[in-house]
Amino acid sequence: MMFLQFFIWGAWYTAIAVYMANHGMETLTHWPYSVNPIAAIVAPFFLGLVADRYFATEKVLGVLHLLGGVVMFAVPWATSAPVVFILLLLFYNICYMPTLGLANSLAFHHIQSQEQQFPLVRVFGTIGWILAGLSIDFVLGPVVGAGPVPERTALPIYTAGTASVLLGLFAFSLPHTPPPGAGQRVSVRSIVGLDALAQIGDRAFYVFIVASLLLCIPLAAYYNFTQLFLGNAGISKIQATQSLGQMSEVVFMLLMPLFFLRLGVKRMLMVGMGAWVLRYLLFAIAAPTAIFWLIAIGILLHGVCYDFFFVTGQIYVDKKSTPAVRGQAQGFLVLVTYGVGMLIGAQVAGNVYDKLLGGAASLPLDRWPSFWMLPAGSAAVVLILFAALFHPRSAPVAATPVR
Repeated sequence: MMFLQFFIWGAWYTAIAVYMANHGMETLTHWPYSVNPIAAIVAPFFLGLVADRYFATEKVLGVLHLLGGVVMFAVPWATSAPVVFILLLLFYNICYMPTLGLANSLAFHHIQSQEQQFPLVRVFGTIGWILAGLSIDFVLGPVVGAGPVPERTALPIYTAGTASVLLGLFAFSLPHTPPPGAGQRVSVRSIVGLDALAQIGDRAFYVFIVASLLLCIPLAAYYNFTQLFLGNAGISKIQATQSLGQMSEVVFMLLMPLFFLRLGVKRMLMVGMGAWVLRYLLFAIAAPTAIFWLIAIGILLHGVCYDFFFVTGQIYVDKKSTPAVRGQAQGFLVLVTYGVGMLIGAQVAGNVYDKLLGGAASLPLDRWPSFWMLPAGSAAVVLILFAALFHPRSAPVAATPVR
């Protein structure tokens, strides 16, 4: 499940900006990274209402992936109509983004130790993302031959659509996961996760939520513009190069149980935030002369950036939750991070990029440092505030034995 879940995302997400630029939409490349978080804001309605109350999780997961796969196959046919193109991506993401929380809640329902077992399940998602990126360059590359790089073609999009249909079919064979909130009263507060927030929230948890939202604003710049940055730096194997980040993610995911024992939640989150600051600084330093090894180190930091922030956050939220509100809580985290934070970040990054573009077809290398320093500074401010304000009442989360 996790392998296909993230293979789908990795197949199209890091290639779509290059594809759009190749079809005359170079000034609109931030929109896929805006409709994606808009869909994440809608996601709690599926998690808090449908999956938590009326239907088994695996069935909702299957239906959404089947529908999303069909929509993804239609996306390349709308390149001559940018508005329709973006609306189709919006509809696709409305199908996909709820499945992130659904996959997490299904996994948490069937394991006993979040810290010990979840990283071992989630690591297969990272492997899926890696193989998606490598397949774009080393499987689809020979298909297009000496013509355009595969990211400029519709093949990555069709690959994502095919994988989505496969996961949709496979989902119906997953372990039965009944709706934990069946029979409970339905309200807007419960659907968006506010009831769950009231149940599990304390001062430290609220600080975590606000810090997560604020950090995702500068984080959006990486997902939106790294592939364009790599292209400007003369790197031809864009997908394969970005897959270095997921390779490091595998290593750190497997080491996470040990880090939980040594560091606890607060320090792990701080290390993750600090890694984002360092990544952007490395990109800024490397940009003027396209120093590949600095760019590669920045990408390799993805294991720390993603695992220590996003995955640690998911585990922290699950440990604070009860079974009845698990889906709501995970949905609320998706809304805050992938939703509101990434939406604001995509728009900010897109507008900064357009202003620095100055009418050129692509951003000159000497202007990339100014672009990368903005998210570096923003992430540093969030890190400092989080370190000063996040004080859990209880002891840091420690790994528990596998039962």
